Amino acid sequence: MATFFSTVFSSPNPLRSKSILHYNQQLTVKCNAAAAPPLPTEVRTFWKWLCDEKVVSSTSPAKPGTVPEGLGLVAERDIGRNEVILEMPKKFWINPDTVSASEIGKVCNGLKPWISVALFLIREKLREENDYSPWRNYIDILPEYTDSTIFWSEEELCEIEGTQLLSTTLSVKEYVKNEFLQVQEQVILPNKRLFPFVVTFEDFIWAFGILRSRAFSRLRGQNLVLIPLADLINHSPSITTEDYAYEIKGAGLFSRDQIFSLRTPIPVKAGQQVLIQYDLNKSNAELALDYGFIESTPDRNTYTLTLQISDSDPYFDDKLDIAESNGTKAVQYFDITLGRPLPPKMLPYLRLVALGGTDAFLLESIFRNSVWDHLELPVSRDNEEVICQVVRSACQSALSSYRTTIEEDEKLKGGDLDRRVEIAVGIRSGEKMVLQHIDGIFKEREMELDEYEYYQERRLRDLGLVGEQGDIIFWEPK
Repeated sequence: MATFFSTVFSSPNPLRSKSILHYNQQLTVKCNAAAAPPLPTEVRTFWKWLCDEKVVSSTSPAKPGTVPEGLGLVAERDIGRNEVILEMPKKFWINPDTVSASEIGKVCNGLKPWISVALFLIREKLREENDYSPWRNYIDILPEYTDSTIFWSEEELCEIEGTQLLSTTLSVKEYVKNEFLQVQEQVILPNKRLFPFVVTFEDFIWAFGILRSRAFSRLRGQNLVLIPLADLINHSPSITTEDYAYEIKGAGLFSRDQIFSLRTPIPVKAGQQVLIQYDLNKSNAELALDYGFIESTPDRNTYTLTLQISDSDPYFDDKLDIAESNGTKAVQYFDITLGRPLPPKMLPYLRLVALGGTDAFLLESIFRNSVWDHLELPVSRDNEEVICQVVRSACQSALSSYRTTIEEDEKLKGGDLDRRVEIAVGIRSGEKMVLQHIDGIFKEREMELDEYEYYQERRLRDLGLVGEQGDIIFWEPK
């Protein structure tokens, strides 16, 4: 069976997520602003700066507040659904255009957008206090770290041993390190006048984490942008609307300026946090990596199954041609979510990868335009049995790599756990439940192998050679 599947279960590509850069920080709970402690000096200074710049005022519907997550936006009065709570002019955004217009713009030309913005953030953070920059008002309120797994210690990472999140986290950190070493050599060290301070990998991972957790995406013409004040808004798992709570619009009928507009998707009472939904499509692993929180809802638990057509497969070229003709690749990722059916193309792809022996005739050119239709249904008992056995074996192997069982994790839930340990317990138990879910699906298929109708039987039936009772019809020669 190993000859059919070069790789069955492995970690997903750490940089293939639907939106690698997004925004803010932690799981939210509604709070009463009246009971909140006073704002830190840096936040009061930040608010005064925005007031002085006429971006906000004493009548603004929401202001920064101290909340269980740290900082958030708290309603100053009752706010209606879809009401605009702030508008931020483009000159207060931080994006690649901001970098291009800055002192380091020329040396950042040609860099990846996120790297140029990361260097801008680092430079603003490490400036001498007497080297004034208005961006200091914003930089000073940014956290030194979040609960994203990229900031976890080695001891904390041990809590997610065996998970896909661990390997993804390590891969992401390795990617960031490689980018840092390259930009250090090509940009930072040759330009001591612009970077008169020591820039470390820790500084670079900080900037990456800030962008990953706070940058807004899915905006018209803006794939990477930090919006001061707006990025204080926190996430609510109870908000399930997919309507975007933010947009870029024109500043006026005769103005070419742009404004970032933030609305509340639900009504908010005075003293409560203004909340939005970050992304309905992110898994718990993605939420933990990007923002440093997870949700308890089952459909956030996802496991990525990686299938690959083996390079040593004698039919590799034919299989690759069929795969690519039907929207898949030599290496294909399938995200499987707890309690949901398998992805539509997963079973056909599995059957294609396992195709061989007497079933290999389906790879002939005469079937090229129809082979995927045949793969939508069981091809043969041998083929179906192979995919069941291989997937179930991979599930058991993956389950054995965790340090704890689901039962042990469930006992820990609800206890007085450190926040990061709580995230770890939720991630590893969620992955294991998905693996059991996958194993259960293929166990059931394995038990029903004798009940399926396979290609040869379907072909005979189409030719009218199968009787009402399923028996094959023979004619005696005249």
